[in-house]
Amino acid sequence: MKYIVDDKKLDAATFIAFVNQVWQGSYDVEKTQCALAKTINITAYDNEALIGCLRILTDGYYFGTITELLVLPDYQKQGVGSKLLQLAKDNTPTMLYFGAQPGIEKFYKKNGCKRSLQSYVIEKERS
Repeated sequence: MKYIVDDKKLDAATFIAFVNQVWQGSYDVEKTQCALAKTINITAYDNEALIGCLRILTDGYYFGTITELLVLPDYQKQGVGSKLLQLAKDNTPTMLYFGAQPGIEKFYKKNGCKRSLQSYVIEKERS
């Protein structure tokens, strides 16, 4: 397994193919590339295949948030997500805030994360 902190070579086509294996959607290549350019991308590869990714959006001083932590289903429960989370903790200049999908709270607790503010969402149609 190879991990890369701030993976500048991560491109939209690779990311979209990966994400669609975890969370099906209709993703725009250009908008995805712009989004990837605005985040710290911590990736996990098995040989050349992207199998995990954690993205951090931060202002570098006050605030950081994990926008997503995704691991391919075949690689879950093998320590990949925990390693990505540890690399995020070790390589981020700020505290990290994030929301979690219901049912995986044990994962975050096991990895030393503390429950904090409740999250809310304002939904908006993608254009």
